Amino acid sequence: MALPEAFSIYEIRTSDSDQSTLAEDRMLPGALRDTSFLTRVLCLFALGRLDLEAHWGSLQSEEAFNNVREKLCSILTNTITAAGLLLATSGVFVTTVSPAPYFDYTSPAPYFLLFMSLMMAIIAMLTSGLGMMRWLHADRQCTQEQIKPGGLFLLSYLLSMVMPMFFVGLSLNCFIFAMLIAGFYSQSTVCRILTAVWLVAYVGSVGSMSIEFMWKLAKCLKLL
Repeated sequence: MALPEAFSIYEIRTSDSDQSTLAEDRMLPGALRDTSFLTRVLCLFALGRLDLEAHWGSLQSEEAFNNVREKLCSILTNTITAAGLLLATSGVFVTTVSPAPYFDYTSPAPYFLLFMSLMMAIIAMLTSGLGMMRWLHADRQCTQEQIKPGGLFLLSYLLSMVMPMFFVGLSLNCFIFAMLIAGFYSQSTVCRILTAVWLVAYVGSVGSMSIEFMWKLAKCLKLL
C-alpha cells in the first residue's frame, strides 16, 4: 500500500472516531435522563421544561452557553432588585410605628410576618448575589462536569437557580399577609373593604398562576 493512501485511511478513521465521540458528548447522559419527580419540578421552575435535554444541548457550544448565562444573569438581576425593594419596605415597617391609628401593623402577628419578610429578603439578596457571581465566572465544560453525574450535584445546580426566586416569593407573601391581617383587624370600615378587595385580587392572581403552572406540569408529564 502506498504511503499517501495509508495516511488518508488513517485520517478517515480519525475523523470518524472524532465524530462518534462528539455525538456521544452531545447525547443526554443517562443520569440526567432518568430523574426523579422533584428534579423535574425543579427543572420546570428553573428552565421552563421538565427535562434537561434542551439545557444539555445549550452546553455544547459557547454561543448557546453565553445566551443561557445572559438570560440567567438577567433573571438574577431582577431578583436582586425585587429583593432590595422588599428589604427596604419591610425594614421601614419593622422599624417605624404606624402613622395611622386605625392601621396598626405593630401587633404581634403582622410584626412577625414583616420581620420574616425582612429576613427572607436578606437571604434572597445573598443567594442572588452568589448566583450572579457564579454565573458571571461560569465555564461551559465545568458546568457540564458538574451536572453530568446527576443526583445531588444536579439538585444543587437547579436549586442555585430556584432558591433566589423562592425566597423573594416567600418574602413578598409574608409582607402581603402582614398587611392583610393588619387591614382586617382595623377599626376602619373603609380599610377593611379595601383589604377585602386586595385579598380577592391576590387570590385571583395566585389562583390563575397556579392553574397555569399545573396545566403546564400535567401537559409536560403526558409528553414524557
